[in-house]
Amino acid sequence: MNDLRTEICEGFGGAKLAVHRLGAGRPVLLLHGLFSSAQVNWIKFGHAQRLADAGLEAIMPDLRAHGQSAAPHEAEAYPADVLVRDVLALVDDLGLSDFDLGGFSLGSRTAVRSVLAGLEPRRLILGGMGLEGLAGWARRSAFFIDAIDRFAEIKRGDPAFQAHAFMKTQKVDLVAARLLLGSVDDTPADVIARVTMPTLVVCGADDRDNGSAPALAEALPDAQYVEVPGTHMTSVTRRELGEAMVAFLTA
Repeated sequence: MNDLRTEICEGFGGAKLAVHRLGAGRPVLLLHGLFSSAQVNWIKFGHAQRLADAGLEAIMPDLRAHGQSAAPHEAEAYPADVLVRDVLALVDDLGLSDFDLGGFSLGSRTAVRSVLAGLEPRRLILGGMGLEGLAGWARRSAFFIDAIDRFAEIKRGDPAFQAHAFMKTQKVDLVAARLLLGSVDDTPADVIARVTMPTLVVCGADDRDNGSAPALAEALPDAQYVEVPGTHMTSVTRRELGEAMVAFLTA
């Protein structure tokens, strides 16, 4: 991965966002999951390299309050749908006009809402996401906010222990993360049909964290569902995820 490069771009309000790029060719903008980073979701397990080997360019921002990007502590830095605003700003800053868009978990939510906000990728990839997960963010957000508020007291056996351990491993900025969680909006099921571009819904066989991925594929006008091994946490580590992405984008 000698050609992996990192640059700093401006998101909404001038926030400095780290953007990692690998490969050359048709751009694929990839959005990682909650408490993760471009490194963990796309680079570490070879997905970006598979895209690069297929003649594509993986463009992978660290979302606001994640990875190497800015994590402001001011509430005004987290208006509703701030991640969507960041994506729109990045697309403009990077001069992307003909590109594909993909996400995993929170990245999938953000990708869908970016399309609903006017973004027009050629193809869309939604990883680790089900139909209920788009409309049920309030419940998921409350779980993570509780985990942050009880961070110092969570022990093994607590329902929030896995989330706690991941946040600790990723050195998540708890103040910024809590503010970000409040900025993510639900996406009602009745607007999903507006996402009309060809879409790959790809999910782990044992991943139920965000509801039914097959139901999401059925709700979209032009979608296919591909199952890969793993849970919500482990499917992103499997080569099959990257292989499914490459097959979809190069078909």
